[in-house]
Amino acid sequence: MKERKKAIALRYQQDRDQAPRVVAAGAGYLAEKILEIAHKNGISVREDSVLAEALSLLEPGSEIPEELYLAVAQILVEIINADRKQKK
Repeated sequence: MKERKKAIALRYQQDRDQAPRVVAAGAGYLAEKILEIAHKNGISVREDSVLAEALSLLEPGSEIPEELYLAVAQILVEIINADRKQKK
């Protein structure tokens, strides 16, 4: 059986959050809607099925656990660098 696509949306507000928070999570149709909304709003997307699986276990609104800081940070750096290149 084919595994359904998962999507997780994170938010980090330096002045409010100790760590990035899960703001939306879903699989299948809901994952497609999350990705659609991200694209419509110019939000960068990165695919990582292993990280998405781990993040999908968290409740929306919860901060990511310390064990995932490095993985999320690496993706954020990639997104920031890609966004900077695209703006040039």
